[in-house]
Amino acid sequence: MLPPLLPRIDAILVLDGDGNRLAGKYYGDFLTSLTSSSSRAVAASSDETKSKGATVEDLRAAFERNVQSKVVGIAARPDAAEVVTVNGRTCVFCGGTNPHGGGGQGDVRVVHVGPPNESELVLAHLAEGMYGALSHLMGGATDRTMVLDNLELVFLLIDEHCDGGIILETDSNKLASSVLLRDDEGRGMQQEQDIMGGGGMPMGSQAQGGGGAGGPGAVPGAVSASTMMSGDMSLGQAFRQARDQLITGLAQRDGGY
Repeated sequence: MLPPLLPRIDAILVLDGDGNRLAGKYYGDFLTSLTSSSSRAVAASSDETKSKGATVEDLRAAFERNVQSKVVGIAARPDAAEVVTVNGRTCVFCGGTNPHGGGGQGDVRVVHVGPPNESELVLAHLAEGMYGALSHLMGGATDRTMVLDNLELVFLLIDEHCDGGIILETDSNKLASSVLLRDDEGRGMQQEQDIMGGGGMPMGSQAQGGGGAGGPGAVPGAVSASTMMSGDMSLGQAFRQARDQLITGLAQRDGGY
């Protein structure tokens, strides 16, 4: 059971101007199974989900349509979230545009869904923090195209902001910094994997002549990535083995001159 002052989130949604979900996560028992009370409430509110064949994704889509019907035409400033009630849940959002062209920096809305007894002020603070981080990551343009082009950052942002419905961080600057740091780490790991799996010679072991292991101009003792990865060894062990063999090969070559 969560401490009384710890805010609880049922869902975080990133919706475009038409109410389509671009990214989001549902937590706890809120629309995560067909037997929960929240699922039955949403199913009863829509003719499309009253059939027995409705899936959890159908219920989520219906709930998001209900959210859109309440927020359409309302533009919430990044520092002044708006509150609506949808299917008995408190929904607080930032962003969006109104029919007269006013509003935030784009048509995308960040929606935080909480239980009926959750403080609206707390939910507003959470929504404003995440929206500020999203705006920073998107370079100030929180429109559908920009979000779709950077969807990986958006999911990283949700994970840095909330884990299992428990809020981890609300400061927009810290959230943006954490997301960029994780993205850099992920790119670094991908580059490391590309080096090992590209079929080339790791750690600068490729010869100037461009030949492969054992080919013209190859350094004696060097091994290819495919050779290193064929055994049961970790990435670090493979790199260390390649380094040792490279040093040995260079020493043998220099000693022969």
